[in-house]
Amino acid sequence: MSGAGDRELIARFLEMMAAEAGSARNTLLAYRADLEGASAGLPGGLARADEAALATLAESWMTLAPATIARRGTALRRFFAFLRDEGFREDDPGEALPRGRARRTLPKTLGTADIDRLFAALAERAPTPLTLRLTALIELLYGSGLRATELVSLPRRAIRPGQPFAILRGKGGKERLVPISERALEAVAKWSATLPPGGDWLFPSGKRHLSRIRLYQLVKELAAEAGLDPARISPHVLRHAFATHLLEGGADLRALQAMLGHADIATTQIYTHVDSRRLVELVNARHPLADVPAA
Repeated sequence: MSGAGDRELIARFLEMMAAEAGSARNTLLAYRADLEGASAGLPGGLARADEAALATLAESWMTLAPATIARRGTALRRFFAFLRDEGFREDDPGEALPRGRARRTLPKTLGTADIDRLFAALAERAPTPLTLRLTALIELLYGSGLRATELVSLPRRAIRPGQPFAILRGKGGKERLVPISERALEAVAKWSATLPPGGDWLFPSGKRHLSRIRLYQLVKELAAEAGLDPARISPHVLRHAFATHLLEGGADLRALQAMLGHADIATTQIYTHVDSRRLVELVNARHPLADVPAA
């Protein structure tokens, strides 16, 4: 899938990174340059490349700085994971690429006061169908930690009245159980009441469902209404806030891993940075030796 095929898939990938992963503009520009450069350097194009072709490509990077190698490897591995998850290819040759030693950055998150301001802004809106839709979207992003793609593509009957959970098909086609709060159930019920009978999607738009980019725009617009810096907020940041605030409330890391749909608990452990003070207090208060005088 070389030439125009690569260009189209790279564009779709970058759209996903912006809307779902909340990637910064500079990151997207770097990824675009890395992917387009790889596409030009592979005789059969990037999207069709196999492990042997990628291994040869990686050898040509060996004179580059370690940080550049790490970034290029990350960009291409994410790209091939996206192709697999979206059904554009059945395999993932990304393991042939070097990983480097780039430092993993901590996720952006929001305080509970920021979340309160978002919901206060929603409450001030007239209860139009668009307001009801946005309320349901925000309740599910923050209340259930859904990925942007999972949220916008929810089937019409994925969330049922009185059922405090939903079964979702996430990355790689894997299913997981996610909690649906009473607030989210109520918000979805109010939004659903405005929809015409039938239809495949909970959040329809035209012939398909709401796009990731439109969700991204709606979240930014709400942030501005709430007096928050839109640059700080995205659908992915609300997912991070879900995880962060659950952990602060005492959630078990394994349970959080299951709810977020992380294949590796190392991905979930990045959230443990957010409440080190509470963890220290927990050890001092609950450890068996907490009340035993030092020798």
